[in-house]
Amino acid sequence: MTATPEPAPPHPSPPAATTAPPPAAPSPDDPPPTEPPPTDSPLWRDRRFVLLAAARTISVLGNGFARVALSFAVLALPGAGPGQLSLVLACQAVPQLVFILAGGVIADRMSRSRLMIVTDLVGAAAYAGLAAMVLTGHAPLWALCALAALAGTATALFSPAMDGVIPLLVPATRLQRANGLLRVGMNSSMLLGLALSGVAVAVVGAGWALALNAASFVVSALLIRGLRLPPRARTGSSGWADLRDGWREFAGRQWLWVVVAQYSVVVAALNANAGVLGPLMAENGLGGARSWALIVAAQALGTITGAGLAARLRVRRPVLTAVLATFPLALPIALLAVRAPVPWIALAMFVSGIAADIFGVLWATTIQREVPEAALSRVSSYDWFGSLAFAPLGLLIAGPVAARIGVGHALAGCAALIVLASAAALLSPQVRGIRAPEPSPRDEARSERKAGEQPR
Repeated sequence: MTATPEPAPPHPSPPAATTAPPPAAPSPDDPPPTEPPPTDSPLWRDRRFVLLAAARTISVLGNGFARVALSFAVLALPGAGPGQLSLVLACQAVPQLVFILAGGVIADRMSRSRLMIVTDLVGAAAYAGLAAMVLTGHAPLWALCALAALAGTATALFSPAMDGVIPLLVPATRLQRANGLLRVGMNSSMLLGLALSGVAVAVVGAGWALALNAASFVVSALLIRGLRLPPRARTGSSGWADLRDGWREFAGRQWLWVVVAQYSVVVAALNANAGVLGPLMAENGLGGARSWALIVAAQALGTITGAGLAARLRVRRPVLTAVLATFPLALPIALLAVRAPVPWIALAMFVSGIAADIFGVLWATTIQREVPEAALSRVSSYDWFGSLAFAPLGLLIAGPVAARIGVGHALAGCAALIVLASAAALLSPQVRGIRAPEPSPRDEARSERKAGEQPR
């Protein structure tokens, strides 16, 4: 959900003041401190933003290949079946939840770009090992699980650092546009990767498709190396103390923990639909895998459209707008529950994709504006942890619940959970009241002047 400065307006419930430690003396090997580009500089002319966008687009494209390739690689092994596949995927998913808080602490204690490089190289090593085992035909289950867990750990350490690095590159007045543009690139890349992954597996095999993903991580690391962000100020506190400080920053903002609690329910319901209930309904009465692929593709196209729209959207109350944008996520699930025609479900999924990325861009931008930069990665890690806390549970209970009360009733229950959780979040005064900073007349004049200079 998270995602991932001009002074923000007074907060309804300001967090406890924090005192930053004095910065450490720079090492001769450290890169010189860097400042965000001027607010009137177009983002696509900023070399460091382009490097970050290219790194994310390439690595997400590789992940699109890996999602399909890893499943087919496991299933192609002698004696492998759904049980072995579930175990390998679980070994990849669980560390993403277990180590996400540690990732936030580490990212706030060292250069975030350096941590991103290290985790990209760890991910490359994990997928290169998986590719080598598949290509050689020697792939013990325990080794597959170990490398899958290593890849999941790398993702857990990377995500909070990524959320915290954007404000170091982009001025506060451009954060929303930067988040939107990054999501357009990543969503487009994921859609392309998923579309081409089946072809890649069929033509070159699952092993080489995994090797391509490993290569994408190496390219990403090389691009991120060009960011050359300065090292973090050293502190005398322990990791546990930093984790507690991050919790205070997180819990001290009602709007933050309320929406994270809301989204923990929303993500669980969405996971149950996407992973179990939706495919079951498609198989039993909507035309099978072909219809489900159309529905999922419509949602992916919606996320690209939504990210582009959110990059330019201007709202006074971003958190309220973000929460309101979660209501449409229930619509396609409700239509699935009543077995509506596939075109109507696909249209609703397209709308839900737009809504989901409007939420994501507004949410990430608000966190980056409202949370002190020194604690941003730790707060992001609590956001990730809370939002994903019930995701495995949604997958775990969806099948048994559907078997007991029927797929249609289970889908209706998921839609109702999204609506109820979102409505409950609106009860928070801070969710309704927090406002985005107003751009100054000077910033608006600069933006208009730059827009007039762009070729048409």
